[in-house]
Amino acid sequence: MQGRWTEIDDGVSVLVVTGGEVICFGQAIAYDYKLVGDDDGALTVSLKIEDKAREDDFQRSNLTELVISPEGEFHAYNTQFAIQFIKADR
Repeated sequence: MQGRWTEIDDGVSVLVVTGGEVICFGQAIAYDYKLVGDDDGALTVSLKIEDKAREDDFQRSNLTELVISPEGEFHAYNTQFAIQFIKADR
């Protein structure tokens, strides 16, 4: 998942994953921890916060799930939307 990715349909929206930092739509996602897993061959990363009172707002306003399917497709989503990304050329 590391690297620079662009939204598959418009090529304008950018997602950058560098180490533990995730930047989407020009803003870093402020999360407390991540859970990395494997779901039927898909690599999954869930971004989480520790403050349960803010959890609903966090999940609505940030990408909270990053998934690379067994076929190599990269998807990012939250409770409001989902986006497919492709590796950026630069």
